[in-house]
Amino acid sequence: MPYLILSDVHSNREALEAVVRDARGLYDQILCLGDIVGYGADPNFTAEWMCTHSVTSIRGNHDKLCVGLDAPEVYNAAARASAVWTRQALAPANAAYLSNLPRGPLRVGDFDLVHGSPADEDEYVIHAGDAAMVRDLLDASVTFFGHTHVQGGFLYARRAIKRIAPEGGVLELEPDYRYLLNPGSVGQPRDMNPKAAYAIYTPENRTVEFRRAKYDIAMAAQKILDAGLPNVLAVRLYEGA
Repeated sequence: MPYLILSDVHSNREALEAVVRDARGLYDQILCLGDIVGYGADPNFTAEWMCTHSVTSIRGNHDKLCVGLDAPEVYNAAARASAVWTRQALAPANAAYLSNLPRGPLRVGDFDLVHGSPADEDEYVIHAGDAAMVRDLLDASVTFFGHTHVQGGFLYARRAIKRIAPEGGVLELEPDYRYLLNPGSVGQPRDMNPKAAYAIYTPENRTVEFRRAKYDIAMAAQKILDAGLPNVLAVRLYEGA
């Protein structure tokens, strides 16, 4: 069964719709690693879409923040402003959906979903040293994570950890290794590529295809500005940073 793996949609309707169009016919089930809302201007659309399409999702830190389940003090000014706006904009049903999302790790089949890391849903795994710190916590041969907004991940060999920087294409998973893999961010990429990022995982073939989809950045950015959200949240969509 091929899975469409999404993460960090961040209230970006244009990016989510582009990914779904791009992935049409390639998957049987949708999984999400969290941060459905926050930053962007369409939180009701993205939350309702996930709920309506019966997406299996775990919560992200911005999902918690935007429904009052996390302390805003540890976030930067743009994130705090976005959270306040999102909390006021969310319909009650969508806020309830986000509030009830489960915390990772979540087992699906024989692989795991986490938002930040297996140790802490808010922890960033950016460098090989970060990946080494959670090595003993990987319970499955394949774990998908988000939070960093960077497509790729890490391969765990017996004595080394190798960074995976896919730049598109298909990764063939070798049976003797463990993998910590990030599909990238749908709604706010930060790997210098502004195209919406996602992955297709086919366990039967042991393949992960990292994909990007072009979307209407100008529309998504203008909605952010029209909503009165911080300008930086619009600018960074163009930069992919």
